[in-house]
Amino acid sequence: MAIASYTELLTEVHSQPAPQRLLFVFARAELPDNPDAQQRERFEQGEGGVLTPALCVDKTLDELSDMESLVVESRLTGVAWDIVFVAALAGDGTNPPTSEEAERPLQRMVEALQMGSIDNFLAFDRRGDAVDIQ
Repeated sequence: MAIASYTELLTEVHSQPAPQRLLFVFARAELPDNPDAQQRERFEQGEGGVLTPALCVDKTLDELSDMESLVVESRLTGVAWDIVFVAALAGDGTNPPTSEEAERPLQRMVEALQMGSIDNFLAFDRRGDAVDIQ
């Protein structure tokens, strides 16, 4: 199933046999170090740049409802972001992983994103639409 929205992601994750915990890394678009004129121009047009992890959190499905609620909650942190990357972590068949069990996978997710490895994660904009980052 191709997931086109955050709502579809939640539906899919709820249908999994093992309880899930979702891992979120919120990233902001920034200019790369020492940008050239073309990079600067593309960035000012809302294209290009680099995505820098700014905030990460893990949540059980019971703690999630819709993208609007996630955006509102993220505003309370005061951290600006443009794209959120999401991964699911399966539980033991009865219970979702604990926040402590999610800590290391979440850290590995942040490290992967810092290295530009985004293929294993879904990305969504602030409206909850899936984003294809190339």
